[in-house]
Amino acid sequence: MTGEAGISLWDATSREADPGMPLSGDVTVDVAVVGGGYTGLSTALHAAEKGLSVCVLEARQIGHGGSGRNVGLLNAGLWLPPQDVRARLGEREGARLIDILGEAPAYVMSLIERHQIQCELTRSGTIHAAHSPKGLKDLQRRIAEWERLGAPVRLLTRDEASSLIGSDVFFGGLLDARAGTLNPMGYVRGLARAAKAAGAQIHTGVEVASLRREGNGWNVGTAQANVKAGKVVLATNAYSGNLWPGLKASFVPIDFFQVATRPLGERVADILPERQGLWDTGTIMFSLRRDAENRLIIGSMGSLIGGSGGLSERWAARQLARLFPSLGTVEFESAWHGQIAMNAEHMPRIHRLEEGLYTPIGYNGRGIAPGTVFGKAIAELMAGGDEADLPMPVTGATRERMPGLKAGFYRAVFSANQVFKSI
Repeated sequence: MTGEAGISLWDATSREADPGMPLSGDVTVDVAVVGGGYTGLSTALHAAEKGLSVCVLEARQIGHGGSGRNVGLLNAGLWLPPQDVRARLGEREGARLIDILGEAPAYVMSLIERHQIQCELTRSGTIHAAHSPKGLKDLQRRIAEWERLGAPVRLLTRDEASSLIGSDVFFGGLLDARAGTLNPMGYVRGLARAAKAAGAQIHTGVEVASLRREGNGWNVGTAQANVKAGKVVLATNAYSGNLWPGLKASFVPIDFFQVATRPLGERVADILPERQGLWDTGTIMFSLRRDAENRLIIGSMGSLIGGSGGLSERWAARQLARLFPSLGTVEFESAWHGQIAMNAEHMPRIHRLEEGLYTPIGYNGRGIAPGTVFGKAIAELMAGGDEADLPMPVTGATRERMPGLKAGFYRAVFSANQVFKSI
């Protein structure tokens, strides 16, 4: 399930419809948003609620990129431990970002409640599982700092992890009560519906071909019409392409694939019984969760290789057998992959590309909560706020070292990992 007819399981099972419409004539707005994912639609929703006129331009469908293809883990914080965030940003800015992202899942949940978004939200937390004794030590370091900050996290013993996961292969885990899971396509489509209800224009099937400074604003060129905007937000993240010179060189694109079983009913009653989502501490991490229909969805870094019965499905079958020996043979229903924008700092960035042109980018696999709160902050900036109030300092676009070479290297390593772990 990787083509336009259904880009992911989440696309097929979402109870929210895509509210996008074609663009049929020239438009003049306060803010043009390029990209119909979490950041773009959160920007549109919050800007429209502040009385700004907003137009969202999405080249394909709402959630076509990472927002409709990810695992659906609504996590707090970043991949980096909080002490490392402060080391990279400085004590003041780092502590501020940690606070904002620690509270971000609760804000996402509040939006889901306020707008009645149908996205299969769970509130039972997520588990960062230790794949080795070294991984457990890393989790202990993270937990010590989160506990110092008063976060509701706790270290799971090996027995506790086994009980919550349904597998005894892990050495322990970090349970974060702030977190949860959701249907990521349902959430992004619900954001689009809410933004449209607030007055934003949501246009799909509209590829932006050019961005040109014009007077005090911008001309956003498309094949269908021109959009004139006072300010522009590029919310394309890993799917940025060549629209703005050099932007796609500011990150390394990393593929992440997922394979979903058919609904397994009571066979999975003891697997993630409280429905936490899981990812592990491995260098090439994998993820695991159950959806509302008792499918198991397992994934890892790399692209989807082969169709039905292909390499990725063989990898998935082998991993499920390793984790849950009593599960038996399973059939797979769908498989897909998406792209993550990674950078050397493993932290998001907010770039001012030119006057009135901003892009939050580089979520490093943590797009749901950060994308939502970054979009809210960008909307406040569009409404006359100060750059100093954004979640992190604004910079110009920076270039990753040899992004193309790194991307090719990672593809080869991740493919080899699938082969090795399918034997």
